[in-house]
Amino acid sequence: KIPYPRSLVPDIIRTIRDPEKPNTLEELEVVTENGVEVQEIGEDEYLVVIRFTPTVPHCSLATLIGLCLRVKLQRCLPFRHKLEIYISEGTHSTEEDINKQINDKERVAAAMENPNLREIVEQCVTEPD
Repeated sequence: KIPYPRSLVPDIIRTIRDPEKPNTLEELEVVTENGVEVQEIGEDEYLVVIRFTPTVPHCSLATLIGLCLRVKLQRCLPFRHKLEIYISEGTHSTEEDINKQINDKERVAAAMENPNLREIVEQCVTEPD
């Protein structure tokens, strides 16, 4: 059994960098511990729900931020999981579209096949030395 899956998630996402700014998503309060839910859904399997708040309601990089969260968690979570990532309700002008996009496996896979997009995601999720 994995000890403390609930506290692992914020530790993993707190170091993700913003695509435009030199800050982390935690420093910008895009991700907070309150926006993380972890529920056990089976034996050693968890549902991880992340809600993040873009810095501005028309943030053009909200989809990219969601992608970074997904990639980092898929790589780093040491347990089986289902991942749902959402924009905090009422904090973005196109939140419904973005929520659909970042929770659609095929669209995520297609995005990660784009070399430019993949490079930006890598820069955001790679741990600083």
